[in-house]
Amino acid sequence: MAVATPPDLASAQHPIQPLARTYPRGLVIEPHLHDWGQLLYAESGVMWVDTPRAALLVPPHRAVWIPPQLHHGIRVVSDLEMRNIYLREELAIRIGSELSVVEVSPLLRELIRRRVSLGPETDESYRDALEGLLVIELRRARSASLQVPMPANGDRRLRSLCENVLRTPSLDLSFEQHAQAIGASTRTLARLFNVELGLGFTEWRRQVQLAYASARLLDGAAVSAVADELGFNLGSFSEMFRRSVGVAPSVYATHHLQRSSQTV
Repeated sequence: MAVATPPDLASAQHPIQPLARTYPRGLVIEPHLHDWGQLLYAESGVMWVDTPRAALLVPPHRAVWIPPQLHHGIRVVSDLEMRNIYLREELAIRIGSELSVVEVSPLLRELIRRRVSLGPETDESYRDALEGLLVIELRRARSASLQVPMPANGDRRLRSLCENVLRTPSLDLSFEQHAQAIGASTRTLARLFNVELGLGFTEWRRQVQLAYASARLLDGAAVSAVADELGFNLGSFSEMFRRSVGVAPSVYATHHLQRSSQTV
């Protein structure tokens, strides 16, 4: 397990603090919180961001806004180049008090990159102008949720099963195998799913699989590779994705990347 190492926010004088990190596939950052708001942007790679009530999948061209004082952990799905922007509370409240995934326009992407790359010798007037535009653009960003509900304060066994599925969403592991791994009966877990999440295991896992597939496709993975990772044959996966999302997986990434490149 790894522990997040943000800049020394407690002693920071400036209200915006950038941070760049590279994380390998499979790394887990334990749940923690900050007094500051945090923008997490995947320059490349995919990550799950776990919170008490939801898990959000963040692929390239997306970012997640985490308001101050919200517990969150990170699971790295594929090798990750992460860019962080921390905003002191008085700035964070201008962005919003709700957890959200947002589309990263070409302008917002370049603003994040430029702010992270600035050195301490940078002219203050240039830095302040850059940060002002970054905040404005972030406030205008469109939401693009790849969100899966999580049990908030209920049975720990249900939470453990859900976390296991986030790690391994493939059909190769059955409900019975997941239940056995945490020492609970399928009958008990089925009841907990309906009571705490309002849907059954199969439907909930399908949401995880769709979020995972969408993120991997945006990360440049081949449709056949994503189908294999999730335990589907290619035809079944394509039909499931098309029925749920409305377009075939072969055109999904192209459509969204074109829209992202046209958004300024």
